[in-house]
Amino acid sequence: MKRLFLFTVFFATISAFTFAQTGSGFGIKAGLNYNANGNYFDSASQNAKHPDRNVGYHLGLFGKIGDQLYFRPELIYTSTKSDYDNDSFKMQKLDAPMLVGLKVLGPISVFGGPSFQYILDSKFGDITVNDVKNDFTVGLNFGIGLNFSKVGIDLRYERGFSKNEATFVNNIGLSNPSRIDTRPDQLILGLSLEL
Repeated sequence: MKRLFLFTVFFATISAFTFAQTGSGFGIKAGLNYNANGNYFDSASQNAKHPDRNVGYHLGLFGKIGDQLYFRPELIYTSTKSDYDNDSFKMQKLDAPMLVGLKVLGPISVFGGPSFQYILDSKFGDITVNDVKNDFTVGLNFGIGLNFSKVGIDLRYERGFSKNEATFVNNIGLSNPSRIDTRPDQLILGLSLEL
């Protein structure tokens, strides 16, 4: 699985820079993400009183191949945070979305595709979580974007395909380990600049 992830990252990077030379383009992007782990809608309803509790960020590179119908590989560093009672679960990961998009009306486009994710680090409170079931996961990204010349803004939803649990020992004792579903489930607002 790690080889597949590395191949995907290599392919996305080479595609972005190779095809950028033929006139399609590449650029940088950054933004905010509202994160939940496990069930997004349950988490969103519980955190409605404190909307800043699960906000993270992302930044990275993208390539774009095509115009009306396009392919957009991305390589993104993402930092997420999910609050649980008095502690936070924090995760850093590399995302490689492979998106296919379609311009539907003027500057408006819709897009979607798989997102390959590799977990770099995860912590719950002051405890480093080393026992994540799978460091490499695959998810789905889809959304809508507005593009004005070289500047773009998009709103997307990301969901992991399979459950991926992290296990840690809680304060009660060794016999009752706690589990957190590390599967990404987030709403992402991004701003991009074509170079």
